[in-house]
Amino acid sequence: MHLNRRNLMGLGAALAAPALVPGLARAQGNWPNQPIRLVVPFSAGGPTDIPARLIADELSKLLPQRVIVENRTGAGTVVGADAVAKAAKDGHTFLYTTIAQAAIRAIYPTLPFDPVKDFTPVALAGTIPMLMMVNKDVPVNSLQELIALLKKDPGKYDYASTGNGAALHLASELFLKQAGGLKVNHVPYRGSAAAMPDLLNGTVTMMLDVANSALPFVQRGEVKGLAISSAQRIPQLPDMPTFQEAGVPGYEAYTWHMVLAPAGTPEPVVTRMNALINQVMAMDTVKARLADLTMQTRSDTTPETTRKWLTDEIAKWEPIIKEAGIKAD
Repeated sequence: MHLNRRNLMGLGAALAAPALVPGLARAQGNWPNQPIRLVVPFSAGGPTDIPARLIADELSKLLPQRVIVENRTGAGTVVGADAVAKAAKDGHTFLYTTIAQAAIRAIYPTLPFDPVKDFTPVALAGTIPMLMMVNKDVPVNSLQELIALLKKDPGKYDYASTGNGAALHLASELFLKQAGGLKVNHVPYRGSAAAMPDLLNGTVTMMLDVANSALPFVQRGEVKGLAISSAQRIPQLPDMPTFQEAGVPGYEAYTWHMVLAPAGTPEPVVTRMNALINQVMAMDTVKARLADLTMQTRSDTTPETTRKWLTDEIAKWEPIIKEAGIKAD
């Protein structure tokens, strides 16, 4: 090529552009050029970890590099989220998180990061509803009957949760508020596996749990299932009403699954990762596998709609946390 003045100017601009915006150049070029970390701030094998690993496996098939799940637990989601907030902003580290991200600021008064400003939302993978259960000997057969029982004797009954400040604790407090300010004692446990025996033997009266964990106990008749927390009924329990159908207008609660990146991650990386996650969530095999876990998958979100979901959830849960006086253990 003859390097006249115009060609030299164009060549100079082309060479200068990557130096001016190296993140953008990498994002448009050879990203990812190393394995991607998907940090899960919960233990391996749990209800958050299982979908994360399925998504990571499918993403690995679509990308030239592997997506590796890294479990970073401690102080709720703080340890894992902090690790991602402080990670390199080159598009090789992401956070796979849940509703806990929306509550973390209100529960922990001092944090080493900002749960909003230090992250860039990428995609919403899906939601899992919760199921209200009562001990089988409790003399109620509907949510309205349960509400009437709790109103009759304020403070007499107990509800279990999977831990102080956990998603099921927050959802239970939202129910008590929206059902008329019910007074029920909170008994926190270290997860569903620890709480369920006490629900079965009647030590506690009631419990909200994620549907995939609660479903077998309801289907076997070991507990009474009264209502599902999603806006629509679920295929596994077509006869079970939603909270709204059962007389608690506006009640809706989920454990949602979301992918975030460190703030400052190049926009082309965020856009591409969003498209890839949507592609994975639209796969029939993925939808079927996650449907078994009662996850209602999403394959239509954008970084912008994901950000709105997160900010809306923060606005929803922070007042509940403050009103109930929920603090970290």
